[in-house]
Amino acid sequence: MDLRPDEITSIIKEQIRNYASDLKLDDVGTVVTVGDGITTIHGLEKCMLSELLEFADGTPAMALNLEREFVGAVLLGGEKNIKEGDTVRRSGKVLSVPVGEALLGRVVNALGQPIDGKGPVLTEEVRPVESEAPGIITRQSVNRPLQTGIKAIDSMIPIGRGQRELIIGDRQTGKTAIALDTIINQKGKDVICIYVAIGQKQSTVANVVDTLTRNGAMEYTIVVAATASEQAPLQYIAPYAGCAMGEFFMNKGRDVLCVYDDLSKHAVAYRALSLLLKRPPGREAYPGDVFYLHSRLLERAANLSAEYGGGSLTALPLIETQASDVSAYIPTNVISITDGQIFLETELFFAGVRPAVNPGISVSRVGGNAQIKAMKKVSGPLKLMYSQYRELQAFSQFGSDLDKDTKERLAQGERVVEVLKQGQNSPVRVEHQVMIIYAVVNGYLKEIDVQDIPEFERELYDYVDMSYPEVVGAIRDTGELSKQTEDALSQALREFIGKFLSAR
Repeated sequence: MDLRPDEITSIIKEQIRNYASDLKLDDVGTVVTVGDGITTIHGLEKCMLSELLEFADGTPAMALNLEREFVGAVLLGGEKNIKEGDTVRRSGKVLSVPVGEALLGRVVNALGQPIDGKGPVLTEEVRPVESEAPGIITRQSVNRPLQTGIKAIDSMIPIGRGQRELIIGDRQTGKTAIALDTIINQKGKDVICIYVAIGQKQSTVANVVDTLTRNGAMEYTIVVAATASEQAPLQYIAPYAGCAMGEFFMNKGRDVLCVYDDLSKHAVAYRALSLLLKRPPGREAYPGDVFYLHSRLLERAANLSAEYGGGSLTALPLIETQASDVSAYIPTNVISITDGQIFLETELFFAGVRPAVNPGISVSRVGGNAQIKAMKKVSGPLKLMYSQYRELQAFSQFGSDLDKDTKERLAQGERVVEVLKQGQNSPVRVEHQVMIIYAVVNGYLKEIDVQDIPEFERELYDYVDMSYPEVVGAIRDTGELSKQTEDALSQALREFIGKFLSAR
């Protein structure tokens, strides 16, 4: 076909005008060293902190050290197929996890991938694992109780929605049991629960999931597991991933409870990462920013004001102490970040006082604001009675000749301790707690033998539920103990004590 010169010119001009390049610019780096879950990469000049990086075989990594020539990254997968000289690409995104309703009832790893064998998690949204904590303007004071179902805690060390309450104690003193009882007690209370297991055995996590399933709690719970067999980077990001999943619900106006079990192992995982990344070691070889590690996690707990949806995220971090030493480095760090602590004492635990809460150094800085008015009214003298009993008990061991007042106080204290004992996975409704604490504080249990108190308590709940339902209903519905309700409760207690003693 013959074309005139002007036609050829017009075709060339048209092609130049419509020219589009398929050229794509990638920021690519090269692996210099790899080992122990850590890799050093040369290049990646514009890399961001916490940015997701991808190796040639698809293995993800997260950038943690940004140096002049190199980037230090932690691997979020196996390092078997990665070798020196491999290429690494930036993703342009910070590390994120899937969030949404589809995660409820599932067990996932630190990246939000399911590990329970129930198929894929079909979520539509993702959230960065690290995000800024809500500011002062978006928050309101903690003013609603989060009932744990544990008498010793709800009466003396109350927890509010949006609070950060530390559970601290030696190994095997019941820390996880308190956290699980709190999750079980949220059934029917429209609270989303997230349990983050850090550095635990897989069998322990399986037992936790089994306990929650048997008690009907998994339907509103997400379990995030980074077990002891997994790499330190996954243990490091697990609590942040769990918090991100909780923030999704908080921002939709829901109430969320996050349990971090436990942050001692989290700090150890971060120390391992930091030393491998050649960050300078400080006290006990922890890096200088180990305080910031936990503060930026726990600051994300909040009670949002009504203009921002009114949701809340309550944090229950766990810390394991060695020989009850709460003055150690990590325990003191986390105590200073939280709004109080529940201290579990080994001696109490082995003496059969369970939960082994020591009210002497346990505290909630929210206090009565996190209690219903009825509980606030009846539990006022309880902590003092308990503390006085502990002091008198220690003192009375040295002398047998005690005056009448001391004997009465010791007898009252024994009954207080017995009332506050509680079996595992058996949370008590708050209206029932008010009834039994009212009874012990006001001396109604003087004639009841200490060993009969557990049976007395069980039968009392049934009796009042059947014969005085208006008492239970008034406390449950109004949250108050009015004069009329108190008189009815007092009458119910006198009647039941008479029947209980006559049946003996």
